[in-house]
Amino acid sequence: MFKEVILAAVVSVDTLLASAAYCGSGIRIPSSSAALINLISSAVLYISLIFSELAMRCIPVEICRISGFIIMTAIGMFAISKSLVRGIVRRISRHGELSLRLGSEGIVMKLYLDDTAADRDHSKILSLGEAAALAAAGSLDSAATGLSAGLTDVRPLYAALFTFIAGTLAIILGNIAGKKISSMNRDLSWTGGVLLIVFALLSFCHIL
Repeated sequence: MFKEVILAAVVSVDTLLASAAYCGSGIRIPSSSAALINLISSAVLYISLIFSELAMRCIPVEICRISGFIIMTAIGMFAISKSLVRGIVRRISRHGELSLRLGSEGIVMKLYLDDTAADRDHSKILSLGEAAALAAAGSLDSAATGLSAGLTDVRPLYAALFTFIAGTLAIILGNIAGKKISSMNRDLSWTGGVLLIVFALLSFCHIL
């Protein structure tokens, strides 16, 4: 069960940082929106862990263990790299907004560069629709983490439950420490990548 708790904490790091960014910008996250964000994150993690559990029935345990370690380490390194790129692009974007267009619809990359961009109507309150968009943007990381963590024998139901609880605590803590964290004016999303690599290493060495 300890492994599931640690995984939940690792997955919730991005939620903590996003919550802190919102608080620092004076944007309020209602309890209903917070619950929706955590519900989506938990559900995505649960489904991906179930898929991994099914894969473990067809693949030798040792191969699953090694694969899980390699994939989680790769995801962690990608998260660290993404944080570095995000910082560079943010500096460049100060000279103009970066955007990617598909057809007639403009898909602005601000959500990638700035978590608070989910508040599209600038109401200073994160609506349910905006919360769903924010959760969906981070669901790929949760899915990839779940698929790889499942190969290290993580129990899906416990992991999903603890992720919901950890996500709720992360939003509360983000609201409390938001202004202090945001005043640092640094992208700390790399911490999630570092923690994931540590989790992968501890799991591989049977410490967790």
